[in-house]
Amino acid sequence: MSAISFMSANYVARQLDYHMTEGWEQGDRATQDYFRPLATFEPRFEALLQEISGLGFCAMDLWLAHLHPAWATDEHISIAQRLLARYEMPVVSLAGGFGNTPEEFEASCRLAAGVGTRVLGGGSGLLTTDRDRLVSLLDEYDLLLGVENHPEKTPDELLAHMGDAAHGRIGATVDTGIFTAQGYSAPAALVELASRLMHVHLKDVTEVGAHRTCAFGEGVANVEECVEALEAIGYDGVISVEHEPEDHDPGPECEESRILLEGWLHGT
Repeated sequence: MSAISFMSANYVARQLDYHMTEGWEQGDRATQDYFRPLATFEPRFEALLQEISGLGFCAMDLWLAHLHPAWATDEHISIAQRLLARYEMPVVSLAGGFGNTPEEFEASCRLAAGVGTRVLGGGSGLLTTDRDRLVSLLDEYDLLLGVENHPEKTPDELLAHMGDAAHGRIGATVDTGIFTAQGYSAPAALVELASRLMHVHLKDVTEVGAHRTCAFGEGVANVEECVEALEAIGYDGVISVEHEPEDHDPGPECEESRILLEGWLHGT
C-alpha cells in the first residue's frame, strides 16, 4: 500500500500572509528569504515540521524554498537532519527545479543525500542540455529523477521530454492537478505512465483551464479515480498530498484530504 506525504510547497503563500498577488515566484522568494538565515533556521524549520506532524502526516516532500541547494550550508543540512530525525519525518522527495548546470544539479543531489531521500521530483534543464552528465550524477549519488509534468500537457509530451529510462534513473512525477488544469484526464495519465511512474503529487483543482487548487473531492481532477488507477496499476510508491492556495492556510484542508486518501487506500 502506498505511503502518504505532505508537500511542503503547500505553504508557498505562508510568508506572504496568504496574499500572494504576483504568482509562484513571489512565494518562492519570500519563503527562501525567511528560511535562509542560519541564525533562525532551526526554530523556523522545526516549526514547519511541528505543523506537518500536527496535521497527522508522517512523511514529507521537501520543497526547495525551505532548504535550497543554492544556500544550504553543511550546518543548515545538519540542523535539518537532526530535526527530521527528532520528528520521525522522512523526506520522501525533494520538490522543485534542480538547476540548469552540472554544478546546480550536483548541489541538489548533495542536498538529497543530506536529507536522506533518493527522489528528485521536478525538473532540470540539464535533462536536455547535458543528459549524460545528469545521468552520471544520478548514478554517483544513487538517485532517481522523477520529471514532473510542467509544462507538458500530455503523457506523450512528458515521455518525449524524459527520454529513455537511463537504467531506471529517470521517470515521471505526475502532478494530477496540472494535467487536469491543462485538459487531460489525470487517471488516464497515471495509467499511461505506469511503467515510468516514480512519484505522485495528488492534487485537485477547481476547474479545467486554471491552476486553482482545492481540498480533495471539491474539484474536477477525479482524485478518487486517480487513487483507483494507482491501485489498478500496482503503484506502491508515495502519494503526496498537494494543495497550494494563494489566499488561505491549506493545513486543515490538507488534513481532511489525508483522511479521505487514507480511506480510499483502505477501501473505506
